[in-house]
Amino acid sequence: MEHKTKSIRPFIGAENFEISRSFYRDLGFEETVLSYNMSVFKSGQLAFYLQDGYVKDWVDNTMVFMEVDDVDKFWEDLVALNLTNKYNGVKLTPVRGFPWGRECYLHDPSGILWHFGEFSK
Repeated sequence: MEHKTKSIRPFIGAENFEISRSFYRDLGFEETVLSYNMSVFKSGQLAFYLQDGYVKDWVDNTMVFMEVDDVDKFWEDLVALNLTNKYNGVKLTPVRGFPWGRECYLHDPSGILWHFGEFSK
């Protein structure tokens, strides 16, 4: 099957929709409200849907990988946002190296695990 894809947009849940909306705006995503219970958040050509829906097993097992061009700079910017003090449950894990590249981690207020990584050149 052949496709000319344009984007892929995961749907993620939020335990507290308003807090998660604020969190993702603080993280630098641009929000477009689609309805009272769903928004799309964009960064450049990348996007994801945030919905006002929470199923613990689903959210606890959701991970999103976002490739960045400089993971060290991205980490510095993450730390500077002070998200761990502003939002309950937010956790940061510093940059780690792997055979394929390097990445750091961020748990959002609902528990979604974000991987921000840079592939080896």
